[in-house]
Amino acid sequence: MISASLHPEPARAVCRPRGRFAFGLTPRAIWLLAAGLLLALPGFFSARLGYGMLVWDALVIAAALWDGARLPRPQTIAVERSWSNAPSLDSESEIEIAVEQSGDTILECRVVDDLPEALVATPATRSLRVFPRVRAALRYKIEPRERGDARAGAVYIRYASPLGLVERWAMATLEQTVRVYPALRQGEGQEIFLARGRQIELQLRHVRERGLGRDFESLREYLEGDDLRDVCWTATARRGQPITRRYQTERSQAVWIVLDAGRLLQGRILRDTDDEERRGFSKLDYACSTAVALAQLALYSGDRVGLLVYGQHVQQRILPGRGPAHLRQIVEALAQARAEGSEADHLRATATLNRWQPRRALILWITDLAETAMRPEVIDGAMQLLKRHVLLFVAMAQPDVEAIAKARPKNVEQMFRASAAQELAMRRELLLARLREQGALTLDLDPGRLTSAVLNQYLRVKERAMV
Repeated sequence: MISASLHPEPARAVCRPRGRFAFGLTPRAIWLLAAGLLLALPGFFSARLGYGMLVWDALVIAAALWDGARLPRPQTIAVERSWSNAPSLDSESEIEIAVEQSGDTILECRVVDDLPEALVATPATRSLRVFPRVRAALRYKIEPRERGDARAGAVYIRYASPLGLVERWAMATLEQTVRVYPALRQGEGQEIFLARGRQIELQLRHVRERGLGRDFESLREYLEGDDLRDVCWTATARRGQPITRRYQTERSQAVWIVLDAGRLLQGRILRDTDDEERRGFSKLDYACSTAVALAQLALYSGDRVGLLVYGQHVQQRILPGRGPAHLRQIVEALAQARAEGSEADHLRATATLNRWQPRRALILWITDLAETAMRPEVIDGAMQLLKRHVLLFVAMAQPDVEAIAKARPKNVEQMFRASAAQELAMRRELLLARLREQGALTLDLDPGRLTSAVLNQYLRVKERAMV
């Protein structure tokens, strides 16, 4: 599994006092002191009874001093933060906070893990009881909100004895950089696609065509008309007669994943949820998750996978390769992809890709179509790629615009909005139809359905040996 090798390393540190005067009375001690005011009421009738308040408060203060003296110093407390799996979008990650102390008193702790907004909306306070020289741990789950590197902060602890009159304030410096990855597709759905990919690969092995391509298949005796360039001279010298090589059609092709990181991919897709804190993911987040799933399937099928993420300039570039280490490199690069505020330079990206991949390959291009009166530049770039490669062109639709186009207007304003949305949809369809006429495979669908559609289209390309 990918996530097993990507989870952050545990962080451990010894606590230190939080500030110069890192202690204070608890609400319990303050309420006990306030209760002494009730003893002041009899003082209006007898001065002797009024001294009861002073005696009560003195006892509470003495008990608080004794309680505070029993608390261990922060330097005797160690804290460790560990992660159960790699943080990724649209999935939960479990964090464990472990506390150990070498004192002689049971500690009632309130723990706050200072995590950035990319991981949690608001850090929560959690309770933990820690016995002397016994490791105590609490676990909680988070659902990351943004891809990329996030800086996890310190762990803050307020601890008191069971008497609970005085508490000390400590902090453990556990700053670490945590990388949030795209959604790492797991489970039954991914297994189905991998099994289908293996089935197609087995079918293709039975229908290999000899004499085509440049993949070596076998040796045989030289026949009149064979190309002299195919003669295997080492085998000829060994057998004493001309031997030629036979080749077969290549079944392991290069697959390039090209992601547009321009301004159009900044748009967020709102999720249907009652939790206002859970913001929708951006189009680029969905594109990166699809890229991870396709890279897994293509590598499992024996293809070589490359990656190109571009905006005004190339952000990430990975040449085609194979193996688990190559897949991890792709996942790491996708985690760092960032949407830019300007329009992406599509023609530069296509020229760069044609230079890096001179031979025919399958290109998955995930982008969107700019709403402009002129033909979008991305269409011109796609036309250039079609001269050499098999292109799967994916335009990410905006669900709210589709909803407006399909809705039945109830007033004049809604009618104009629906007309504008329908015009946009028609223009997108015309542009995609022009690409299909040139031989491209096109998809125009909601980001939520992107991954399954792309994987199915890739399997069709493999099954038909289109590359």
